[in-house]
Amino acid sequence: MRRNGVVTLRRLYKDIFSRKLFCRGQSTANSAQPTGPLTGTRVLDLSRVLAGPYCSMILGDLGAEVIKVEKPGAGDDTRSWGPPFCGQESAYFLSVNRNKKSICVDLKTKEGQDLVRKLAIKSDVLLENYIPGKLSEMGLGYEQLAEIAPGLIYCSITGYGQTGPDAKRAGYDVIVAATGGLTHITGPEDGEPCKVGVAMTDLSTGLYAYGSILAALLHKGKSGKGQHIDCNLLSTQVASLVNIASNYLNAGQEAKRWGTAHASIVPYQAFPTADGYIMAGAGNDRQFVTLCKRIGLSDLADHPDYKTNKLRVANRANLLEKFSNKIRSKSTLEWLDVLEGSGIPYGPINNMQQVFSDPQVINNRMIQEMSHPTAGTVRVAGPAVRFSETPTVLNHSPPTLGQHTDEVLSGVLQMNEEEIAKLHRDGVIT
Repeated sequence: MRRNGVVTLRRLYKDIFSRKLFCRGQSTANSAQPTGPLTGTRVLDLSRVLAGPYCSMILGDLGAEVIKVEKPGAGDDTRSWGPPFCGQESAYFLSVNRNKKSICVDLKTKEGQDLVRKLAIKSDVLLENYIPGKLSEMGLGYEQLAEIAPGLIYCSITGYGQTGPDAKRAGYDVIVAATGGLTHITGPEDGEPCKVGVAMTDLSTGLYAYGSILAALLHKGKSGKGQHIDCNLLSTQVASLVNIASNYLNAGQEAKRWGTAHASIVPYQAFPTADGYIMAGAGNDRQFVTLCKRIGLSDLADHPDYKTNKLRVANRANLLEKFSNKIRSKSTLEWLDVLEGSGIPYGPINNMQQVFSDPQVINNRMIQEMSHPTAGTVRVAGPAVRFSETPTVLNHSPPTLGQHTDEVLSGVLQMNEEEIAKLHRDGVIT
């Protein structure tokens, strides 16, 4: 840590917790239209709500042209998910729809279905999250589009998969999180099961879809062939049980809720301080010795009941009681000061104001500002990954409903003004 006149991390944390430091954010969006690693890739996005839009937003951050197809008059369900609203747009919609162009097409009409087919021919990727079979009824299923666009990567996101007894069920994050075991292992040890604070099953499925699409693009680059990708919330959630699944499948150990604690590592959890909470832990025996010395419990480091992690797990209750009593004696800031530079895992439990004032969050440029046509300046959580040669881009603010309909039809499909005007008159597009 640099000192001697340079603000230290310790000092910055103190400023955060005393609410002296406020972040104004930085913008990477500009008129130069920088390009990313997926520049030249076109994504036709027929998805709504979260998993699909989150996936297509990341693709857009990497430079892909994302054309978001929305229902005339209503659009993506999340446009109405508020308050809070920023102007006429919900903050929820703004969170996952940057770097996209919105077109309104009525897929119930033959003409609307034909427009999607034409756009699919011009696209590299089609992303959708309809109930299995629904798009096929419109002539827009994978097998149907593969005949006219053999290079198309067709990614389907569903709740439960394309086949099986639950295939036709609508997929909702909180329901699948429960079915897939996440809710069972989330919450206080002796309390009720809890949902996670954000829709992690949806978000994880979006990330699986994003990675799968990149792999399919790589395959297409080698073979020239497209393919169908089947992503679903249930499979994502079960795969994401990782060590909890392994504990059951290989050792027959049923899972339980641990609150912030860990089933196999002790100590590793939140501890109440004099004025809040701090997360701290010991990932190995050496870190346990360091933690004990730092917090003033050196005698525990050599105690025969706590010499190894296996022993600490077996004697969890007694050890954690001693830790909890000690850590309650000081404030969160005092413990952050004590643990600085220790090499052990530790950190505060931040609220949103503290998160977005955190010096590392600011350093990582996780707060971005974009100019929106109706909401003015909007702030978004920026891309999570940096590239040294092909940086992520923020070229377009989240679109208003149907903002780019005419632009896409004329630019991508080369339709003239008269053809577009007729579609407007017939209610096919808005």
